[in-house]
Amino acid sequence: MTSFFPQWRDNPTAALIATFALAALLIAAPFVVGQLGNAWVRALAFAALYVMLALGLNIVVGFAGLLDLGYIAFYAVGAYMYALLASPHLTDNFAALAALLPNGFHNPIWLVIPLGAALAALFGIILGAPVLKLRGDYLAIVTLGFGEIIRIFLNNLNAPLNLTNGPQGITLIDPVIIAGHSLARPLDLGFVKLPSVYLYYYLFLFLAVLTVIVCINLQNSRLGRAWMAIREDDVAAKAMGINTRNVKLLAFALGASFGGVAGAMFSAFQGFVSPESFSLMESIIVLAMVVLGGLGHIPGVIVGAILLAMFPEVLRHTAVPLQEQLFGKVLIDAEVLRMLLYGLAMVVIMLYRPKGLWPAPEHGRLAEPKAQG
Repeated sequence: MTSFFPQWRDNPTAALIATFALAALLIAAPFVVGQLGNAWVRALAFAALYVMLALGLNIVVGFAGLLDLGYIAFYAVGAYMYALLASPHLTDNFAALAALLPNGFHNPIWLVIPLGAALAALFGIILGAPVLKLRGDYLAIVTLGFGEIIRIFLNNLNAPLNLTNGPQGITLIDPVIIAGHSLARPLDLGFVKLPSVYLYYYLFLFLAVLTVIVCINLQNSRLGRAWMAIREDDVAAKAMGINTRNVKLLAFALGASFGGVAGAMFSAFQGFVSPESFSLMESIIVLAMVVLGGLGHIPGVIVGAILLAMFPEVLRHTAVPLQEQLFGKVLIDAEVLRMLLYGLAMVVIMLYRPKGLWPAPEHGRLAEPKAQG
């Protein structure tokens, strides 16, 4: 908590109280929001996933200053990795695998998550290696192309070998199983019965908190300072002895690994994946979360991710009824209105809060001299 609010470093009691209050709020959130329906708890679960995605992209864009418009490709890699290793798809389409594993692939989540993170990190290195000398618009165009290449491959790898089932996607994906209990089933604790969506929310919340802890430690590490030096001035960082090549590759790899883990969770939660879920618009939305919250500032990125993740659900329940009440009919569809408001919000933010809603504190600025009385 003191990493979020540095002014509390001299007041550990306040930091401890705030930490417990925040923890209580996050634990109670599904019970409070669930009064409006499980769809809102589902939106909270997706908000936790988007926090992971936004923090992963923040490593690349916020810490290292490398504009990445293809980040959703790593999300797709993790999702399809879990889908292939925790579903009967491969054994249904390949006789040799069916003979070897007659019951199909059903690998546990704790095995598939590291594999998804490692594969996504590998793809991050594959993307990062050819673009090390690019910056700005050129880097954005190359990463955009990489994201589209991954999506198109997933959409077409159903022939001659059916690896991804093409646009039809992969179904019958196993849910997460923890301590022998499937999160697809409610959990009866005796005093309370937790629905499946609550269980997934708590799992995603745990992973999001873990991601926050990792990112805070990375930010305060020697590697984090090297990323920030590269962000401020690539040439000066290299002159100071920083191996900019390896540091940039680490940024791509570590950022991608968070996307891979989030993708595996998405696949398990949905029970179905298809290329439609990994379009360019998803990359833009995740980037908007980082920019809206505050580039390079972990608390700001979390706020931006939660706001933009929950916004569609709020709009879905208010846009149509409000228009019907005011105009007697629906003038603008909720999805169109969502994109319109997204664009308007980004324009306003860039005009009046160019550093985001919660910008990173400026370091090195001298304190203002006190006025003489």
